[in-house]
This record gives sequence, structure tokens and C-alpha cells, in this order.
Amino acid sequence: MKILLTGVAGFIGWKTAQRLLEEGHIVIGIDNLNTYYDPSIKEWRLKTLLGNPKFRFHKVDIENRGALKLLFEFYRDFDAVMNLAARAGVRYSIKNPYVYFTTNAEGTLNLLELCKDFGVKKFLLASTSSLYAGQPMPFKEELPVNTPISPYAASKKSAEVSCYVYHYLYGLDVSIVRYFTVYGPAGRPDMSIFRFIYKIIKDEPIEIYGDGNQSRDFTYVDDIADGTVKALKPIGYEIINLGGNNPYSLREVLELLEKFLGKRAKVTYRDFHKADLKATWADISKAQKLLGWKPKVSLEEGIRRTVKWFKENWNWVKNIKLP
Repeated sequence: MKILLTGVAGFIGWKTAQRLLEEGHIVIGIDNLNTYYDPSIKEWRLKTLLGNPKFRFHKVDIENRGALKLLFEFYRDFDAVMNLAARAGVRYSIKNPYVYFTTNAEGTLNLLELCKDFGVKKFLLASTSSLYAGQPMPFKEELPVNTPISPYAASKKSAEVSCYVYHYLYGLDVSIVRYFTVYGPAGRPDMSIFRFIYKIIKDEPIEIYGDGNQSRDFTYVDDIADGTVKALKPIGYEIINLGGNNPYSLREVLELLEKFLGKRAKVTYRDFHKADLKATWADISKAQKLLGWKPKVSLEEGIRRTVKWFKENWNWVKNIKLP
């Protein structure tokens, strides 16, 4: 297959591109390489892909419909579009909500329109567990997610319903994958596991918002990439959770980090943030049934691999500026 993959220099986009290339697909990757977090880690990810003859990269923003159209005209025959480009981060979305809607909602609309115009049959959207705020756990895809508590979640809801419109009106085959707290090597510097490792190594205090008992369904990035690629199959219109199916508290995560780093963390506790969820937990029975997918990497093994990557790359990772 020839696949247009947006957000290819992002954490999950990069790992998904690796998986697609391993399976022999042609990947046309685009990214705007924005500076929401330190772009040096995006450049590192991109360099690991550029040597593959089946990979091409273009610096393009999905908000730029004209540039996207030129790309579609040049390549003509995409078999699928995988939209993993997004403005991420719950708290920053409160400070700058507009860019979340122009990227996550309008950018998705640009891609959907071009899929319609150029006859692309398959569309995959990366979405988020943040939509499940206030819902009973474990979170099932059938729950009404009509009460988002951040502009980020609201923008992703907008993208999801736009996908349904294009499925209904034009027969576009759509898979929406809702990710649950993804972590792993070369992760996002704004996410807790990256920040904790970075600060513990530097002997700096880490910040925990709340008492540390809030829990997340942490999911290793390789498992997420595997499920994302599996979701390329013809499916009609489906929303599918991809999560670890086993929530852990931040305190438990911290204990594992201290174990593999061999040093204690200095912790500063802050007030719990209003836009955060107290807990997440994915029901993954639908992913198992439709995709034959379930996570393979335990939290302990995933953290061991992540700490190992940090140690092997610390000569340049130590210079990354945290958001």
C-alpha cells in the first residue's frame, strides 16, 4: 500500500511509520515540525526513517489545504491516509485553544475533503482517551462522549464526528483509534514518564499534580503502533480503544522508574488540575475482536526499555528543553 502518514515526526507517527515500512508499505510522511516541544527529538526520530527507500518526507502542515492538495496531485494514488498529526496536551489547550481546533478539527477536515476528491478509500484518525471524562470505567467505545473537559478533547471529538459525516455521505472507510497514555523510547517531553526520567537523572524535583494516586492505562508505543497498523483493514466506520487494559497509579510508575534508574526521585506535589482525568482504563474487547490486537509489553518491561533508551542517548537527550 501507498500511505500518507501525517505527524510522522511525532512520537506515535514515527513508530507507526517504522511498523508500516517493516511490513513493506510505501510511506509518504508529512509533519510541520512545530515547536510545541523541543524539535530536536522530532529530528532524531525522522533521521531513523530517512534511510529507507520506501519512505519520503515533506514538511507540510495539515492546516495548509493548498499544500496538501499539491501532495495529493503529485502522488495521485494513496491507498490510505493515516492522520496522526495533532496538537496534543490537555493543559496547553486551555492556554491556546484556537490552534487545537485549527489543527485537530480543520486539519482533519482538509484531509477528509481531499480523500473524497481524490478517491482515497481508507482513512484512519488517531483520537484520545481524554474524551471519556466523567464516564464509567472501563471505558467502552459505545459510551456517549459528549462532555469533554478540555479544548483538546473537544477538538478531537469534532474530528471524530467529521469522519462519520464523510463515511455516511461518501462511503469513506474510517477507523478511529483512541489512544491511552502512550509511553516509550523517544517519547514526548511533555508527558509524565519522559519528564520523570529526565528530571530524576538530572537530580531535579519532579512535579505530581494531585496525590499520585491518579491512575492511567499506560500503553507501550510499539503496541500502539501495532494496533494502529492493524486498524488499516476495511472496517466501515469503527471507533476502537487501544490501551494497556491495566491501569497503574503514578506512584507505582515512580517506583518502577526509581528501580531501573537506581536512584530516588525528589517529588513536589501540586494541586490536581481541573482538566485532567482522575483515572483511565480501556476496555479493549473490541480491538481484540475486530483487529486481533492486545498489548504485549508490560509496564515494567516498557519502562525498562525506556530507561535503557535514555541512558544510551543521554549525550544529546540531556540538552532537550522540557515544555
